[in-house]
Amino acid sequence: MILLLDAGNTRLKWGLRQAGAWRARGALERERIGDLPHALRQALPAGQGLQRILFCNVAGPEVAAAVAQALVPLSPGLENFLATPEAAGVRNGYARPAQLGADRWAALVGAWNQERRPCLVVNAGTALTIDVLLEDPERPGHGYFAGGCILPGFDLMRGALNRHTAQLPLAEGDFAELPRSTDAAIVSGCLHAQAGAVERLYRQLPPGSPCLLSGGGAAQLDECLDPALPVRRVDYLVLEGLARVADLPAVA
Repeated sequence: MILLLDAGNTRLKWGLRQAGAWRARGALERERIGDLPHALRQALPAGQGLQRILFCNVAGPEVAAAVAQALVPLSPGLENFLATPEAAGVRNGYARPAQLGADRWAALVGAWNQERRPCLVVNAGTALTIDVLLEDPERPGHGYFAGGCILPGFDLMRGALNRHTAQLPLAEGDFAELPRSTDAAIVSGCLHAQAGAVERLYRQLPPGSPCLLSGGGAAQLDECLDPALPVRRVDYLVLEGLARVADLPAVA
């Protein structure tokens, strides 16, 4: 059994995979990382252990240490997943491939292997990432990460306005095309900015390409996007990418 882990800024997602198929998946808040062994024991078949753990971590060394400590009773050792020049049929177009966030890279690998066509890969979390995935011009049938953007997430945007201005509140309110209160103006301004960035980068793709949207802020952002945009909500996209890498034959 292979354990795949995706440690983000707010949650730890996990998945158990065997013989190329998912056996179980779940998520824990960061404060509950210590509950991971219990969740895994409930999901593992009797007598079944872990042969490999592939770990994608963008939450920092403290979370990495907490995960490693939690898994001591079960762990064969953590294998860190990092961005590479190529993986599972996708070429990394970053000027320095190793600088790409491991979560963005895993999501791109997962997206290409699910879709096998150009798509926009959007994650609305603590940060908003918007990545353009095309067919590789050098190798038809393969994916090519052409580039992407990182923006502050919704909470970071509204929090910055509250912290760095004298009179603006930490806004609560609903999105409006033309807001008529300060709270609504802040909430709507943040969401207009995010939606506008998604829609601008989508122009880099062939018409009709899917926009894959994930993350804790996905539902809120989805409501503000152009209805003509072919959005598809996805969960566990990082785990899907890790699974594609884990399923590759070992190199002798």
